[in-house]
Amino acid sequence: MTTPMPAFPAGFRWGVSTSAYQIEGAADADGRGRSVWDTFAHQPGRIADGSTGDVACDHYHRYAEDVALMADLGVSAYRFSVAWPRVQPAGSGPAEPRGLDFYDRLTDALLARDIDPVATLFHWDLPQPLEDAGGWLARDTAHRFAEYADLVAARLGDRVKLWITLNEPFVHMSFGYGIGSHAPGRQLLFDAVPVAHHQLLGHGLAVAALRARSGSPVAIANNYSPVRLYGDTDADRAAGAAYEALHNRLFTDPLLGLGYPAGLEPGPDVLRDGDLATIAAPLDVLGVNYYNPSGIRAPEEGSPLPFELVELDGYPRTAFDWPVVPDGLRELLVGLRDRYGDALPPIEVTEGGCAYDDTPDADGRVADPERIAYLDGHLRAVRAAIDEGVDVRGYFVWSLLDNWEWAEGFTKRFGLVHVDFPTGTRTPKSSYHWYRDLIDRR
Repeated sequence: MTTPMPAFPAGFRWGVSTSAYQIEGAADADGRGRSVWDTFAHQPGRIADGSTGDVACDHYHRYAEDVALMADLGVSAYRFSVAWPRVQPAGSGPAEPRGLDFYDRLTDALLARDIDPVATLFHWDLPQPLEDAGGWLARDTAHRFAEYADLVAARLGDRVKLWITLNEPFVHMSFGYGIGSHAPGRQLLFDAVPVAHHQLLGHGLAVAALRARSGSPVAIANNYSPVRLYGDTDADRAAGAAYEALHNRLFTDPLLGLGYPAGLEPGPDVLRDGDLATIAAPLDVLGVNYYNPSGIRAPEEGSPLPFELVELDGYPRTAFDWPVVPDGLRELLVGLRDRYGDALPPIEVTEGGCAYDDTPDADGRVADPERIAYLDGHLRAVRAAIDEGVDVRGYFVWSLLDNWEWAEGFTKRFGLVHVDFPTGTRTPKSSYHWYRDLIDRR
């Protein structure tokens, strides 16, 4: 018999997450501009199944249905992202009122169902005109981001309950600008480090803009991956430290006032006086996205990277071939507390989830016991971290819906709700019912 889930602190936030380009569709509706993902997805060979996010889950037109699903689920919060090109089609200048109208309707629909709107301002969909002007390699993009944040907060600042400036800036830098597997598809390796600084600067400038318009707390959502060393040499340990600095510290140390890790400092042509103070504007919450640890060892001679990634063995794996390591989340949360101490703000786990090949049976039901086991294990890991004294105040499942999964297109399903992409039909999976029952018992 499964041990009952232990109790969580009063007020713990139970949520689900999505992102705009992955679910909204309506790519040409109501004045929306093009993003780097519109451009990237339409380039042959970029997406595994040749699909695009032009329609995705059609959430733009079906948001009321999706809010009803959340209300039935019983979540206390919904983390969505605002599509920058829907609000500012050119990436600068006045807002497109029809774009803001959509998020206005969504926010009101959530509040009517007692669901806290949690708005992420940037989930990788940079307006294409800004990319044409240099993207996040250009310092001006940080200022344009603050301008956009001001426009959104002026409209929604009285109702959004938690702001998240950036989602996973490490992933956007490394996949989008470092190795080119994500939009905008650049392959700069470590020459992409200015992208880190400009994203962080944009975050700091946006924090000031949000606080000028809204009294709600402000966060950032970072992706973290605990390091598991494969080897016991000095070279292996150096490789582990290099990966830890790049993945786990580059986007956290500066936020908490510690400056950049050694060896990853932006050059003097990038880092200017006052930038670090802007970046270190106090955070109300640190968003933590966790999927799995990373196996690391020393690289082969001549490698362009100071580490080599190694597949973790001995664990079950998701359809993305990611290892399922629930205790890695406890390890991560405790490690953040131990590293940053009193400088660490309260934490919310802003993403956690898994992809499996979920298909309806003959009766239309979608059983996904692997996802239930995944969520059960990871929530127990959160509870264990709380028992060790870590201030964790919420957990958001990735994702509410099966969606368009970036370079994997429609081939990977993360949702609590199955989506038949040709028709848009939503079918709650067994994990949806499990999560609903868990929330109800809380």
